[in-house]
Amino acid sequence: MILVTGGAGFIGANFILDWCADGDEPIVNLDKLTYAGNLGNLASLKDDPRHLFARADIGDRPRVESLLREHRPRAVLNFAAESHVDRSIHGPADFIATNLVGTFTLLDAVRGYWSTLDEPERSRFRFLHVSTDEVYGSLGPGDPPFSETTAYAPNSPYAASKAGSDHLIRAYHHTYGLPTLTTNCSNNYGPRQFPEKLIPLVIHNAVAGKPLPVYGDGLQIRDWLYVGDHCAAIRAVLERGRPGETYNVGGSAEQTNLEVVRTVCRILSDLKRGRDYAAQITFVKDRAGHDRRYAIDATKIRRELRWTPAETFESGLERTVRWYLDNEAWLDAVTSKEYQRWITLNYTAVPSTA
Repeated sequence: MILVTGGAGFIGANFILDWCADGDEPIVNLDKLTYAGNLGNLASLKDDPRHLFARADIGDRPRVESLLREHRPRAVLNFAAESHVDRSIHGPADFIATNLVGTFTLLDAVRGYWSTLDEPERSRFRFLHVSTDEVYGSLGPGDPPFSETTAYAPNSPYAASKAGSDHLIRAYHHTYGLPTLTTNCSNNYGPRQFPEKLIPLVIHNAVAGKPLPVYGDGLQIRDWLYVGDHCAAIRAVLERGRPGETYNVGGSAEQTNLEVVRTVCRILSDLKRGRDYAAQITFVKDRAGHDRRYAIDATKIRRELRWTPAETFESGLERTVRWYLDNEAWLDAVTSKEYQRWITLNYTAVPSTA
């Protein structure tokens, strides 16, 4: 048995689906079901006894402790997080509450549970924390990619809250000996991603004939990672990672935001003909404190754990576009009035200064 937090969200749900497709070990899925948590992501497991869902907050210590006592997991994987930079700019308090205070509460409850285990279960136990490359700050055009030894320099409330949680994970291993693992990943994309993020937002708007908003000049660079490859990396870290270590996970696929949008338009033109999707590209005012470039050096996980991404950026993006075109009902279900208000707040077509 393993316990996964945030398992109804984008990465967590994909991880659970892949886990159940590959084996029979049960999962307890703890999720608060905020706006981006969607049990519809896991509809195929509705009657599967391997998937046990518990609606709860990682900051609810009594509930977390109860689940740990009842199910006695051999590992806890923490996907639960507020994860959108734009939302953190407009409302940082939720990010501090979940990503920092919530992670602390979960971590300390897990430490208490772990301390009660007998050997060999105690030595075999793992706490795996899923984090982001944004904790490292921003790179210049000629800077080497982020490695596991890059100094932290978070530039948004979201990144700062994740950096704080990473430091707590490190401290709990160093101070208490808790067998922790941390992964810092690059920008994920793929099926079931809430359409506030760039790629699903562009697909959704393109098909609907709406503007495709691009911040500033669109030349911000990100390293893109297909979510299925990320989930495979997490499984490799859980199975073979060394306690106390951090592993950077990236797709070695640096693209500007504008290149990403244009590639989505080209794939859509092949799959759903009849419109010049690129003509819908609209440049909008850049967001505050927008980091210019992220890139991941994934040498460590490739060398030590023998993980490599199976998808190229092109192949992963085509799979992603096809999924959204084939799952319009899923999109309709998640694009509520609240979502529309959020898009209006963040992507009003104000001309950029680029």
